[in-house]
Amino acid sequence: MSAAPDWAALRARFPLLAREVHGKPLVYFDSANTAQKPDAVIAAVDDFYRHHNANVSRAVHQLGNEATEAYEGARAKLARFLGARGEEIVLTSGTTFALNLVAHSWALPRLKAGDAILVTRMEHHANIVPWQLVAQRTGARIEVVALAPDGSLDLEMLHGKLTGAVKLLALTHTSNVLGTVNPVREICREARRRGIVTVVDGSQAAPHRPVDVAAIGCDFYAFTGHKLCGPTGTGALWARREHLEAMPPFLGGGEMIKEVRFEGTVFNDPPHRFEAGTPNIAGFAGLGAAVDFLEGVGMEAIRAREAELLAHLTEELDRIEGLRIFGRAPDKAAVVSFAIDGTHSHDLATLLDLQGVAVRSGQHCAHPLLQWLGVGTTCRASLAFYNTHEEIEAFVAALRRVRALLG
Repeated sequence: MSAAPDWAALRARFPLLAREVHGKPLVYFDSANTAQKPDAVIAAVDDFYRHHNANVSRAVHQLGNEATEAYEGARAKLARFLGARGEEIVLTSGTTFALNLVAHSWALPRLKAGDAILVTRMEHHANIVPWQLVAQRTGARIEVVALAPDGSLDLEMLHGKLTGAVKLLALTHTSNVLGTVNPVREICREARRRGIVTVVDGSQAAPHRPVDVAAIGCDFYAFTGHKLCGPTGTGALWARREHLEAMPPFLGGGEMIKEVRFEGTVFNDPPHRFEAGTPNIAGFAGLGAAVDFLEGVGMEAIRAREAELLAHLTEELDRIEGLRIFGRAPDKAAVVSFAIDGTHSHDLATLLDLQGVAVRSGQHCAHPLLQWLGVGTTCRASLAFYNTHEEIEAFVAALRRVRALLG
């Protein structure tokens, strides 16, 4: 049995966590928004620009080869991370681009009037708006699966909606507001039995728990690099090879072609067919380093650590009078959206910031979900494995001070 990670030593590898904000030690509880970066990721980006900077697949000189090796190396690491093959990984700028790629290259050419796209009430806007655009252009319609009072998915309703009209099911693996972890493996299995293509938004899952796309059984899985302790402007789409081979390009330009003539163009093979132009090469060097770092810690260890922190945070927040937590699904992720009676979330977050505590306030790119919750905004505290029990105590103490100040 392997020894438990040294969480204090791992935390020390995140330089930004050592800083102060407004003269107080930073308590960073906004990792669902973007994760902090370990030293290995920062070093990888710095090393690329200092020693290897060149474009990919455009030159035979040494620097070009090194740049291509770093870029394709990230693809190979992401494939390993997801239990996939490299030719199934499209490197993107993030989840939003990945989902729009599926919408434009898979859904638009295939859907028609009378078809249905099934989404859930808990989706991020990035997993709603692209499908609305497809529906507007094809005549397809959007159908929505409701939630249970605890914030879990209404699975009975979902199964009832898996009709012949549904051609695409798009759902999140983990809610960015409620922390609900959906049983995507079981859901995708039922959809596949009915010939329904599945798209899973893994933005809030991939950084916090083991992900095996083969075991999940979906058709598409998207995630973003900056929530995975990697640089911004990076991410990936995993897709079944048969889909990628049948999909037309989303963007045209360099790298995504084999041959260009004025009479017509022969496109490159997947996944490069979908990677037009110069990518964020340094960013992907950093993302590859992030994958190495997380695998070194162990994704199951990360999941367990964050569950432990969540239990502590929830217990403390439940002691605060007038505080409501939104989302009580079993085995949820370490995301806690909350409100305090009579207090606006923006005021609460602003005053917490003055105490050195960073939480997110607002609608969290999930307007339909907050409408269902019956609130205009919430505060959201989201944890990562680099947070500590001491930070939870400091956050709760700051919250009590702010609440007293606001009356």
